[in-house]
Amino acid sequence: MILKALEVENYRNIPAARFEPGRELTVICGKNGQGKTNLLEAVWLLTGGKSFRGAKDAELIRENAGYAVAEGETQGFGKESRIRVFVGGQPGARKARTVRVNGVDYGRAANAAGTFTAVVFDPGHLSLVKGSPEGRRRFLDAALCQLYPGYVTLLRRYSRLVTQKNALLKSYWQTPDANGLLDVFDEKLAESGAAVSAKRQEYLALIEPEITGTYRDIASGSETLAIQYEPSFEPEKGLAPVLRESRARDIAAGFCTAGPHREDFSISIDGRAAKVFASQGQQRSAVLSLKLAEAAGAQKITGEHPVMLLDDVLSELDETRQSYLLSRMEHRQTIVTACDPDLFRRTSGRVYRMEGGILHAL
Repeated sequence: MILKALEVENYRNIPAARFEPGRELTVICGKNGQGKTNLLEAVWLLTGGKSFRGAKDAELIRENAGYAVAEGETQGFGKESRIRVFVGGQPGARKARTVRVNGVDYGRAANAAGTFTAVVFDPGHLSLVKGSPEGRRRFLDAALCQLYPGYVTLLRRYSRLVTQKNALLKSYWQTPDANGLLDVFDEKLAESGAAVSAKRQEYLALIEPEITGTYRDIASGSETLAIQYEPSFEPEKGLAPVLRESRARDIAAGFCTAGPHREDFSISIDGRAAKVFASQGQQRSAVLSLKLAEAAGAQKITGEHPVMLLDDVLSELDETRQSYLLSRMEHRQTIVTACDPDLFRRTSGRVYRMEGGILHAL
């Protein structure tokens, strides 16, 4: 997978820019707050995903502008594509992202998932280790949505059912035949939820050897990482019994307390829970292992290596771990941001400088 060029307009602090990364390493350097990460985020939007920083769509539009555009020329899966993501809407209305691929209107941006694939790392992803289960679920779901277009539909269906069931639970005592309606929801949730959980577990099992092997290499063999999915039900029994058993608890809580929307996976280092005991360096190494494994898994599934987007990735790694990561960037397109471009002097690559939202080729 290659990004040949990207044009952005009115994107955050960037009034307009054309970005042409190299086929392997490209470095975007500059001081903090100049727009480096904004440009990386605009590349990510071509995947159909939301902002990797959790920003609302309206926050992607430059101040005093009515819209933002990110348009990329990509090459992958044996063809060239032109992906145009538009962020905007009518004055006073909620802003949204829509997409056109090769001039064809795809509607909401998520519908273009799988056309262009990328893996992104930014410092906020350190929460994958010590943060809430939601972030770890999002890691799996974001990867699966890019790799299996059908998973987007499946996840939407399950999420919509959970939202509808929660609304019913909140008004349970005022709703006639609420138990009968809950039976209907639980039947549908059991089917779609089991499929969501199975796909996550299948994907994690696929990339688990790559995760553990990469961490071992980053740590020079001095530490061992293990990872384990924690399903909400036993596969042989299915999700339906769990939903039945949680009925009273759901009614008391006013929301659905069991199912894939509450599942998690655990990470341990040398047998100790990383969530509790991992140092800052171990967290960063674990997250890098997850992200590099995500890329390797995508190549295994699709035959195309995704574009790597690495935001301020080397700042807290020692020289040995920096060297290892740089070696993994070879022979694949990688776009990196850095305050200090000297970190990349040991490797050839195209260099840009971002200053006040203006992109300069060096």
